[in-house]
Amino acid sequence: MKELELKYGCNPNQKPSRIYMNQGDELPIKVLNGKPGYINFLDAFNGWQLVRELKQATGLPAATSFKHVSPAGAAVGLALDEVLAQIYWVDNPQELSPLACAYARARGADRMSSFGDFISLSDICDVSTAKLIKPEVSDGVIAPGYEPEALEILKQKKRGTYNVIQIDPAYEPAPVEHKEVFGITFEQGRNELKIDDAFFSNIVTQNKELPKQAMIDLAISMITLKYTQSNSVCFAKGGQAIGIGAGQQSRIHCTRLAGSKADNWYLRQCPKVLDLKFVDGIKRADRDNAIDLYIGEDYMDVLAEGAWQRIFQEKPEVFTKEEKMSWLAGNQDVALGSDAFFPFSDNIDRAYKSGVKYVAQPGGSVRDEAVTEACDKYGMVMAFTGIRLFHH
Repeated sequence: MKELELKYGCNPNQKPSRIYMNQGDELPIKVLNGKPGYINFLDAFNGWQLVRELKQATGLPAATSFKHVSPAGAAVGLALDEVLAQIYWVDNPQELSPLACAYARARGADRMSSFGDFISLSDICDVSTAKLIKPEVSDGVIAPGYEPEALEILKQKKRGTYNVIQIDPAYEPAPVEHKEVFGITFEQGRNELKIDDAFFSNIVTQNKELPKQAMIDLAISMITLKYTQSNSVCFAKGGQAIGIGAGQQSRIHCTRLAGSKADNWYLRQCPKVLDLKFVDGIKRADRDNAIDLYIGEDYMDVLAEGAWQRIFQEKPEVFTKEEKMSWLAGNQDVALGSDAFFPFSDNIDRAYKSGVKYVAQPGGSVRDEAVTEACDKYGMVMAFTGIRLFHH
């Protein structure tokens, strides 16, 4: 197949639309089910690159959950403990395959943003992973292959229209890429930067102790940023992204957004949230929205008379600001990556509030010294990578 006609482009009025290969080459994908659209393929191809690189960097199966050409979550296949399994709504976590664990982490970190996502998997989709995907609201999945039973499970989604794409894992794109905007063609070399342990060797802080798990988390954050619309910042912990701030014009707003998502992820693990009792038959999206409101500043919306009865079996106690701050103080050893330098130390101050201990950023700001001093004040480890990772 040399080209594939699409229903329309980014919006229904943008026709015609297709994907095709220059020089008449064959497309490296097969559509096994459904009819993916323009944005679906943008998510799929960016997500596939991300998980392929995560697998190469860590040796572990990887998954990502994409929305509007940026990841909502990304993770590698480390086992889930009971608390993570509970907040990700996973039954029998000990029975999950490593790939299923990666997907549960990628989808579960920010369930609000992952609603209606496009999934990318580094490995052949197995039954364990397909069973996790089936009940979620999702537009499609791309993987290098599918077990027969897994494919049949996925084909049942969305009344048989769920998008399932198979990509040739051996496919390598040309070293120069092109993009057309306003009838004008842009050309650049592909970003083939390899992110490995050596990427974090230039540690500029007084604290230079960078454990192996922290290095893995920094790699996850930087590889995630490589395929996130800039400006962007990523918080990571325990083998997964826990907060991604994408597409902001100001670096501090990236950090605040990512930090608030990381805080949300950790607050969901608080016993007060884990003990919430939902009414029978509540939809996943309604449950997730209620939790987000309960732990956020709008918690009174779900506690108001006439509101909570539709969601909870019993009226939950108020989750006070003091209780939240006390719980958040327990979030430690978080890694933080930034796709460009921090121009001010306020980013480090905000990161510290969300438990950040390890930082990777390009460096090169006139205020590098002030940023480094802020890291030293908090006992953080910071590496200058020397490489910007903008993605547009």
